[in-house]
Amino acid sequence: MRYAIRLLLFSVVATAAVVGHAQQSSTAGNRTEQRIAAIEAAVIPTLVIKGETVPVVTLQQRMEQLNIRAISVAVFNGGAIEWTKAYGYADKERSIPATPATLFEVGSISKAVTALGALQLVKKGVLDLDGNVNDKLKSWHLPDNQFTASHKVTLRNILNHTAGTTVSGFPGYPRTGNIPTPIDVLEGRGSTEPVRVSKEPGQSWRYSGGGYTILQVLMSDVTGRSFADLMRASVLEPLGMHNSTFEQPLPESWQTRAASGYNREGVKVPGDWHVYPEMAAAGLWSTAEDLAKYALAVQRMNQGKGGILSPQMIHTMLTPGMNNDGLGLFISPVSKRFGHEGADEGFQSSFTAYIDTGAGIAILTNSDNGMRLAHELMLTIAREYGWSGFSQTQKTTVKLSPSESARILGHYKIDAGGAGEFDLVAAGDHILLKSSQMSDRDLLAESADHLFLRDDGDPIDVATQNGTTTLTIAGTLHAIKVH
Repeated sequence: MRYAIRLLLFSVVATAAVVGHAQQSSTAGNRTEQRIAAIEAAVIPTLVIKGETVPVVTLQQRMEQLNIRAISVAVFNGGAIEWTKAYGYADKERSIPATPATLFEVGSISKAVTALGALQLVKKGVLDLDGNVNDKLKSWHLPDNQFTASHKVTLRNILNHTAGTTVSGFPGYPRTGNIPTPIDVLEGRGSTEPVRVSKEPGQSWRYSGGGYTILQVLMSDVTGRSFADLMRASVLEPLGMHNSTFEQPLPESWQTRAASGYNREGVKVPGDWHVYPEMAAAGLWSTAEDLAKYALAVQRMNQGKGGILSPQMIHTMLTPGMNNDGLGLFISPVSKRFGHEGADEGFQSSFTAYIDTGAGIAILTNSDNGMRLAHELMLTIAREYGWSGFSQTQKTTVKLSPSESARILGHYKIDAGGAGEFDLVAAGDHILLKSSQMSDRDLLAESADHLFLRDDGDPIDVATQNGTTTLTIAGTLHAIKVH
């Protein structure tokens, strides 16, 4: 998982496989091919600026515009996978085409899969959703402090990000360097701070990959098995996810199928990909088809059609709490969907599925720009299939006065333990966000107090109090103007 600030394709590199309906009639097969062709011919933008003309852009063109080397898609409908298809290159420099069997690091989607494994241990009575996790931890203990005096950290807290634990995400480690153990990570002996409780558990929501790393150690402690082996036996194999693994580093036998990661400029990650010992939080390698199998399994279990968990446990998993977070999954109550997104160094992925029907989409990319295309492609697919709940945002912009611009321009630091800094600078009639961690990004204004990123529409709210200007980015990230 990364930190917060940072017409048809060529037939030789686009490999298709229609699965899930082995006995499809020719009429059904033709309809699917027509849908795929329509999706590839015109990708719908998720953000439209009022007054601007929206050009027709093919999937191939959009990948080129965003420097995305490969994308893998699985669409499921009627309770089965209807089609999968991969586009582009698993490794551009080596001219290795992406196929539906290409492996991608899926980042924080790992948490959604991990949650099934943890809830199985609850089902077996090995873990308690609402018990103190320190009662079951053996190889390491979460230090108590003033924040845990009244409320201890529970498994439920970890799964729905209300534990108050620190460390939102992990940058990973180069394959050639020293790889810390999960306990090293928890103690701050890796590349992130120690995982500690800094807010009273159960009282507020804060995303924490650190909490899921505690869960990884906990699951190994109570079973006496390695986390990767436990997840393979309890979740991946039973769900038919035979092309997925939590093993980190990725075993050599799997590496020939692995995609290489690329940054926003299309430059390959040194060493092809990073290693994530924080497996529960960010370490899963998978395919779009396997993530579709995961979503379909959750849908079936929720409907009482059998599986590794009871309908009651899945209902609990899919019940939204703070920030619409269930247990390992984010829930959209309005559109009645569940899903998760993920980002590791050079990889971004997303999946979404309807709670009450057997429909949904999984999209994996090997690019730090991948999430934007994933959202656009999901909207495009949903429109083609007539699915509800996917919306397009329209923005109306205004021109800021010189004094309004001066209030905003300057150097900012992220208010999260020095997690990053950036500049907002004038560039003609608009503003640029400049950072050493990524390419320049355009900002547009809806008003003097409300800006948004031109490329993905993420909101930036501006407030000034006692002469200090602060920004709230995408509702969660806070930055303070220092000069």
